[in-house]
Amino acid sequence: MSKVLYIQDHDVTWIQFNRPEKRNAIDEETMDLFAEALAQAKGDQSKVIIVTGAGEKAFCAGGDLSSFHKLKTESEAKAMLAKMAKILLDVYYCPKLTVAALNGAAVGGGCEIAAACDLRLAAPHSKFGFIQGTLGITTGWGGTSFLMTRVQPHVSLEMTMTGKVYSSDVGENLGFIQKVIQKIPFREGVKEWLGLYTVLDQEVLAAYKERHLDRISRKELIWRIEREVAKCAQLWERDAHHEAVDAFLRM
Repeated sequence: MSKVLYIQDHDVTWIQFNRPEKRNAIDEETMDLFAEALAQAKGDQSKVIIVTGAGEKAFCAGGDLSSFHKLKTESEAKAMLAKMAKILLDVYYCPKLTVAALNGAAVGGGCEIAAACDLRLAAPHSKFGFIQGTLGITTGWGGTSFLMTRVQPHVSLEMTMTGKVYSSDVGENLGFIQKVIQKIPFREGVKEWLGLYTVLDQEVLAAYKERHLDRISRKELIWRIEREVAKCAQLWERDAHHEAVDAFLRM
């Protein structure tokens, strides 16, 4: 089975990370497949693109440490980080509404993916958090830069600088989660909630998405993300990061 599934379902297209045995973590191949699925979804007949994960345990556990821990130097890390940051910038500027359907834990890079999407819907048991700091690094896929456009400044400071993991209910109170979906099955509840966003003509929806994006300077956002990538790459090279990952992998 492919590590990323593309499923068009009438007015919505699902892009599903399909590595449940790895908590849907991202490796290089998954990055490439995600980019391909996103390009395909941009050109299909859907009005909404929903990103989700396989199973019920994890939306995405971020970067696959068993794969990326082999990256030791700043330059090696920067190449990987910049690649995924570019993909998430494409998610952010996608002409269609993008939605992260958190079917489970969205931590580390998984939370960065969620922040790149326009909206975030969550199953009641899902959790999320920018836990990168516990591994001696910062966000490196653009997550902080995206987050700052999604929530109030004091909320983004707390979410990034504490490394806390939050429940879906708390996320709704913080404004990061737009709705906790109680309906079972979860995907039916997500699709039902998004029904209001699929009523209007696709070109009208795209025009409104453009207007919302106009409030953000693309040049400035790219500059911020480039700085984010560079700083994470610098921190990646430190012994503190590699020792923290070694300890995590031994758990």
